[in-house]
Amino acid sequence: MSIVSGVHHVALIVSDIERAKSFYLDVLGLRLLAENYREDRDSWKVDVELPDGRQLELFTFSSSPERPSYPEAQGLRHLAFQCDDIDSAVQHLKKNKIECEPIRIDPYTLARFTFFSDPDGLPLELYDLSNR
Repeated sequence: MSIVSGVHHVALIVSDIERAKSFYLDVLGLRLLAENYREDRDSWKVDVELPDGRQLELFTFSSSPERPSYPEAQGLRHLAFQCDDIDSAVQHLKKNKIECEPIRIDPYTLARFTFFSDPDGLPLELYDLSNR
């Protein structure tokens, strides 16, 4: 028996909250749930909803170090988003001046996928399950 029933949220530390909101809300099309400035920590916490109800939490901290490597640092390697049409998703990202790696095929699942980055260089993946 698992004590875990699913993933509720993934927390990301960003360098610029307005730039991150623009990317996750305007470019990726996610929905803003709440944004709170935490004066005691000089930190923003912004809650964003994915289409399936799961959430991303975007945080700022004034003394956060930059990501040490791409993407093989210990910790979160990348965040993968499921999509239904990877070709149109990549075109949308390119229209928004976001570089994507060439689309590849996962040799184990045969799903098509690609990688791109958020404004702070966090590796993000689009994973298309429509052809499985």
